[in-house]
Formats: sequence, structure tokens, C-alpha cells
Amino acid sequence: MSIINCPLSIQKVDAIILAAGDFPTHPVPLQALEQYRDRIICCDGAANTLFQAGYYPESVVGDGDSLSPETYDKLSGRFICISEQDTNDLTKAFHYALSRNYKRLLILGATGKREDHTLGNISLLADYMDHADVRMLTDYGTLTPVGGNAAFTSYPGQQISIFCMDHQPLTVRGLQWPVEDRIITRWWQASLNETLSDHFEIETTGKVIIFQEY
Repeated sequence: MSIINCPLSIQKVDAIILAAGDFPTHPVPLQALEQYRDRIICCDGAANTLFQAGYYPESVVGDGDSLSPETYDKLSGRFICISEQDTNDLTKAFHYALSRNYKRLLILGATGKREDHTLGNISLLADYMDHADVRMLTDYGTLTPVGGNAAFTSYPGQQISIFCMDHQPLTVRGLQWPVEDRIITRWWQASLNETLSDHFEIETTGKVIIFQEY
């Protein structure tokens, strides 16, 4: 059984991917952005805001439709244009990170603004986990994709939500409302729970996304 630590350790990260949702304001994602400021892969829709915040990206990836002329001029050849429309800019940035052999990734700025973008970006974690060790940081907590059995470090009273990405039985132990060998058919059914101690465990043969508040 894998053990996944929370609070999040950002000491072993290869790169940050910054998406074009709400720019981070919480200290945890801001600390990650500062610590890896020389390895920020930015979706093109977030580049304008990134410059305004005082950061310079390693690369900006996307189809270029969201770049202002001023931002484009600042990039000095660091813009990676991928014009295909079968994937969104976050996925384009993710695959570019893989091409750089970055396999431990934090995604920031992927929530907020339009709800359809937020839901789509969160669901992509279930695909990304097949290729990299990836987590998403928001201004409220951490989203971690998991396949199979896992134990999470925690603290008593931490707010937890679990989102099943397929119809495989789920067992959760160590939460106020445990789940025993249940097939979750709607995202709300395993949400809004909380831990009883310093860890909790999940068992499943499918894929789940775990939200843990900071």
C-alpha cells in the first residue's frame, strides 16, 4: 500500500504547471510557485497574469490565442505553439512537461473562473496519473489521483472528499463516515467527510481523486 503525505512536501518536484484559472493566493501554492520559479510551464492563457505577478516562465505552451502582444514579445522564443484542438492547454502543457522528462508535477491555477473548465481540469488528473506523479493545488487544498490501495497522512478533523472516476468498489477507513465496498455512482456520494486521526486508508481497484483541505 502506497503512503501519500499531507501536508504536501514540495521538496521533490520537477516542475510547476500553471493553468489559466484563478491565480493562486493561498500560501501553499504560492510557496511552490516561488520555490520552483525557474521551472514554471505556463498555459498560454495564464502567461499574462504570471508576468504581472513577477515570474518568468520556463516555457509557455498552447495555441497562442490568449497571449497579448506584449506578453508574446517578452517570451523570447519560449512560446511552444501547439495548434491542435483535440486537447486543452493544460494537457498540452502536461505533455510538454513529459517531453522534458519532468515526471513529478504540481498543477496550479486549474480551478476557479468557469466551472466547466474546473471540472474538466480536475477530471484530467485520472489520465495524467498514468504518466506522472501529479497533484493539483488550489487555494483550499490538494487534489491527488490514486489507483489502487493507498494510505494518506492527515490530521483529526481534516475535510476530505473522494471522487470515483469509474464504477469500481470503494472502501475507506479512518473517516467519520466510512465507506465499505461500495460502488459510488455520483461525485457527491463520497464527498464532505473528515478524518478521525493522523491517517486514513482507501481500497479500490479503480481510480479516485482525493481532496484534502490544507
